Amino acid sequence: MADIIFRTAHADELAAILGLLADDPLGSQRETITPAGAPLAACYLDAFKAIAADTNQQLVVAVENEVVIGTLQLSFIPGIARRGAWRGQIEAVRIAATHRSAGLGQQMFEWAIAQCRARGCNLVQLTTDKGRPDAHRFYERLGFVASHEGYKLAL
Repeated sequence: MADIIFRTAHADELAAILGLLADDPLGSQRETITPAGAPLAACYLDAFKAIAADTNQQLVVAVENEVVIGTLQLSFIPGIARRGAWRGQIEAVRIAATHRSAGLGQQMFEWAIAQCRARGCNLVQLTTDKGRPDAHRFYERLGFVASHEGYKLAL
């Protein structure tokens, strides 16, 4: 694990990122995976362009030997509450099945939290599906507290 690099994703890594996002029961229902070599759906390309253009967004990959083995999205959110505090939001965290339970997730979070500190965030937050009890235990081991109840409205 010493040779893993965390960095901003490149457009040509989108297919690998989508593969990670779809590689679980929840993600497989939400994502559209195209066959190898086929063009990606325009919605993914548009989203990538919007993230890349926004200085408060970062689509991150974990790379080992030039292979994408993990991903997350990091958002920096300004706010008035908490005396004008910035928040770091970590979302869409996925680790390749071949690298799970080996410490990569913890490394990714340590890296992401360091990025939030460097940007002056006072708080790091995330959301997680209620159907992911293993993820909940992982986040709690990292020191996250389930302090709020979240709500979503699909549009």
